[in-house]
Amino acid sequence: MSGESGQTEAGPSHADPSWQHPERHQAAVPGGVIRRASGQRHKSWIQQVIEQIAGSPKQCVTVAEVMPVSVLAVQRYLLQDEPRDTVPKPPLYCYDVTISDGVYQEKCYLDPSLNFLVNQNILKVGIEIRISKVSFLYNEKRLGQGILCIDKVHCGESLDFVPVETPFRNRAHEEKPERPLRGGRSHYLALWNNEDPYGDIWKSNKQPEEFNFRNIKIVSLSHLEMTWNSKKNFPALLVRILHKSKLRYYGKPHKKTIEPYQTYLEVADNSGMVSVIIWNDLCPEWYKSLRVGLILLLQNFSVKKSHPYRRQPDPVDPHIKLISTMEICLNLRDPPNNIVIIPEKQVKPDWKLPKLTNRFVTRSELEDMPEKAICDVIGVLSFVGRVQRSKKKDQYEDFWSYRWIHIADGTSEEPFIVHLFSTSQPEVFENICPLTYFVCTQLKVVRNYNQIPNLLYLTTTNESRMFITGHRGQPYTYDTKVKSFIQWIKTKPDSEVNNTVIGGYYPYPPVPETFSKYSRFIKAKSLLTAISEVRKVIEDLQYREQKRIAVQGIITAIKYIPHNHSSESASASETFRSDSQPSTSHSANRVHHHERGSKRPPDDRPVGSSYFQFAPFILNLCAKRKIVQDECANPVPMPQPHSPAQTKGSKQHSPSPFHRSPSPFHRSPSPFHRSPSPFHRQESSSASSTGKSRRSAYDRWESQLWKDSKFSLRDHLHYSHVYPESIPRKFVLEYGKFLAKQYNTQPSKYIPPEEKPPKLDEFQSARSLGHFEVTILGLNHEIAIDVAFLPMYSPEDVQTSQIDTLFTCMNYSCVHPSEAPGSGKLPDPKQIAGDIIKAAAELDRVHIICILDICNLGDNKVEVCLQKIYTPE
Repeated sequence: MSGESGQTEAGPSHADPSWQHPERHQAAVPGGVIRRASGQRHKSWIQQVIEQIAGSPKQCVTVAEVMPVSVLAVQRYLLQDEPRDTVPKPPLYCYDVTISDGVYQEKCYLDPSLNFLVNQNILKVGIEIRISKVSFLYNEKRLGQGILCIDKVHCGESLDFVPVETPFRNRAHEEKPERPLRGGRSHYLALWNNEDPYGDIWKSNKQPEEFNFRNIKIVSLSHLEMTWNSKKNFPALLVRILHKSKLRYYGKPHKKTIEPYQTYLEVADNSGMVSVIIWNDLCPEWYKSLRVGLILLLQNFSVKKSHPYRRQPDPVDPHIKLISTMEICLNLRDPPNNIVIIPEKQVKPDWKLPKLTNRFVTRSELEDMPEKAICDVIGVLSFVGRVQRSKKKDQYEDFWSYRWIHIADGTSEEPFIVHLFSTSQPEVFENICPLTYFVCTQLKVVRNYNQIPNLLYLTTTNESRMFITGHRGQPYTYDTKVKSFIQWIKTKPDSEVNNTVIGGYYPYPPVPETFSKYSRFIKAKSLLTAISEVRKVIEDLQYREQKRIAVQGIITAIKYIPHNHSSESASASETFRSDSQPSTSHSANRVHHHERGSKRPPDDRPVGSSYFQFAPFILNLCAKRKIVQDECANPVPMPQPHSPAQTKGSKQHSPSPFHRSPSPFHRSPSPFHRSPSPFHRQESSSASSTGKSRRSAYDRWESQLWKDSKFSLRDHLHYSHVYPESIPRKFVLEYGKFLAKQYNTQPSKYIPPEEKPPKLDEFQSARSLGHFEVTILGLNHEIAIDVAFLPMYSPEDVQTSQIDTLFTCMNYSCVHPSEAPGSGKLPDPKQIAGDIIKAAAELDRVHIICILDICNLGDNKVEVCLQKIYTPE
């Protein structure tokens, strides 16, 4: 696989850059094969395959010579019912995979039996694959056109370089806007959810324009409410947008709507506020151009009775009447609509259009706000978690995308904790990172003071909007609380920087202190999961999906893994191992072999050592909290080492109050080693200088029950590994784009890196203590599972002695040192580990309930994290 002279074929990453592509023309072979000029040094493997299948009577062949190709795109869409389908089928999402052999690109159809490769993020952009079996599907509506189908594929490793400049062999695949290979849909969907606009059908260039109102009759909303039942044609409406909802995709295989989208606007004039529904084709044309605060002239609309189960957001101004008996409908065809954005300078005072107002609250005010109250917040991001997904109700293939963030505004030592769902703003959602000034509107308060730790956070609503750039000129900049925040941020010196964290595992919301309280909030069909069913639960999880379960068992062994022994640098190749064997390292050259119609081989199940991240309830970056045993305490902050100084050439910060600025937080130094390099891994003070596997007695415990049972188990699941993407990292502004990419979901198209990127495990971890491997034996002594537990250490103002039970440790998610920080003695990780192991040993033969967090990281990497233990009540 070389691009040197004399070689007959070019590999995916070694095409000769000096070769000039000959003039192309269509040929009368499947898919429009492009014949190449004679005498050329390279022959396309893709073209060879097409020629091979053209001569096959079955239109399905095992490839004679399998060569590696690279993946440039993985794109998703909903396949319509075929004419032969008599019973409507559930949603079936299909994938088109664009490959390159270094000479040509080809867009291929992935057989649906291989969809799980995408769902598990095994087949993804930027990797090398080997296709060993293909078939061909003709497009009977077009002359000489067809689709190459992938039926059997081996998925390999990520490539350092992927050629993106190679032309498409079939010129039909170059057409814009892009269209799926199969079905009647006109567009692709976002790869991991249905709410985000994706692709080139979404326009964003609609601008305000001067309008002549001379011959236009305008009706008020209140008058329209009284007369719409008796009319079919209505005068125009002149309104301001007060709220804008996220997109709703309602496509079904049996529905023939080309672009099945819907979104709501809440608009108002001087007489009231009403909902406007934008349907179908109008969404791609207008959605990205319509912003909160714009003034619209609406003509040729229809009016219908409002949906009985939809709840409108309340007007910010209590003087605005809420009109809930009707809805305005805008549809491209029935009737043809007319939307005009009116420039603000053309607005006349006698129109009396409502002003755009906000409900900003400070973090100190949040304590007094009631459950389900709506508010807006502004602050600087101190923590940005990784993107995760949760399954929608009764929809196996549909997911919500979300992440957890912390926002500080200087009014409290506590940050805003926000459960941030995708708001159909992928350009914002995928680019938020620490040290960014962040505004989010229409957030809902979630609280519960009847549990320990207390629960108080914010979550997005259907109308929430996010802002990270372009703050200047926004109406909210005139709000007094926004001005106060700007003044507060200006007082922070540049030296108070880099106490911020990005990514990693974040087990929030916290689990209540008793199992009875936990069970009240569980919506699952079964409260408890049998330990024999855990494997099935894990296999059913899709990429970045997280699920919390409760299992019964007995803690029979616990082992401490110091920080430098935590395999943060372990590659994905080290996780591909048999279920029944302990964690062992395998070759980095592993491949995943899959073919159409076959079930996943046993060795390809997403199992092996699992991965626990850092401590539950991380990261109150600006807090100094006291945790006392047996008191109702909030989550404890984790020790944050000072981030290293910026390297030369790093970007200077703009003095603008709405530009990224140094962090306003300051925390006491970490007692652990700090490296001068922004990528250097921290070393645990308990690291063995000999590097041998021998450990002293403090770091492990096994019960006699485990010694008697471990060799007669029916199954032993190993999920105690810690992966690099599960570790929270100190945020380094210079490498902000790289870090943000690591904790976003996999993109649908390959983007070449600007320069050789660093490795994630070279960045400082934001935790210090390592983790514990905990073995839980099922009550029937037949199945055991190894999981990870990572407690948090709080060095600040601790007045208590060392923990005495594992229950106390998990109730507060922290470990207390036996020496107070003021004593001048550094906390000893060995002693802390010994305390926890001693506490676990006290649970010998005690039947307990374990709360486990399970998350699929993709590419056969799964983490199972022990978050809480209960005794049966």
